[in-house]
Amino acid sequence: MIDHAHDLAFVRDATERLLTAVSKLDNASLAEPSRLPGWTRGHILAHLARNADALVNVLEGRPMYPSAETRDADIERDAPRPLDIQVADVRESAAGFQGTGAAPADWTRTVELRNGVTDSASRVPFRRWVEVELHHVDLGIGYELEDLPVEFTEREIDFLTQRFSGHPDVPATRVTDGTRAWSTGREAVEPAVTVSGAPAELLGWLAGRREGAALEATDGALPQLPPL
Repeated sequence: MIDHAHDLAFVRDATERLLTAVSKLDNASLAEPSRLPGWTRGHILAHLARNADALVNVLEGRPMYPSAETRDADIERDAPRPLDIQVADVRESAAGFQGTGAAPADWTRTVELRNGVTDSASRVPFRRWVEVELHHVDLGIGYELEDLPVEFTEREIDFLTQRFSGHPDVPATRVTDGTRAWSTGREAVEPAVTVSGAPAELLGWLAGRREGAALEATDGALPQLPPL
């Protein structure tokens, strides 16, 4: 069973870790490109703030975003802001998410996210944890996939392999770090390919953050994964 309170605590810690690192930047570095194509570091911080607001909407039964166009426009609007405003916005919006998460609620209920995706309310804190951790890496300011908490890396690999499970464009694949193993891709009696490597490398490949050059693929080529 997913422990939403446990995950909320990890979200809080991850947010503080990100804000501590970001507070050491300046306005010029905030305007520099991030590791995400087309986005500056300011875009990432703007997205994190608006995502916290959006997940409050989800937990309170409202649409996550009014529209895809509104979501994108809000990020573009907020991206150029100076560092102090960005940090304050991320902190305040994160506090709003934590406050909503702390309120009594039925955490077994089903909620709706973007594009008609549904999930248990109890998984929403983990989804926020994913946003904070991976986008901290995307900022390109010294926090790498290898620095992620062990529990997070294992759970995100599990989440992403489930996400690609049954995907018609992904061959039946066994994913392993040498200790644990996951199955993903098309259904098959036997996997078409086995992909092995360090947990951080597996996560980077599954999350579209690394090309998988450090991974070993046997019985076939490294699968090309669709975008998240």
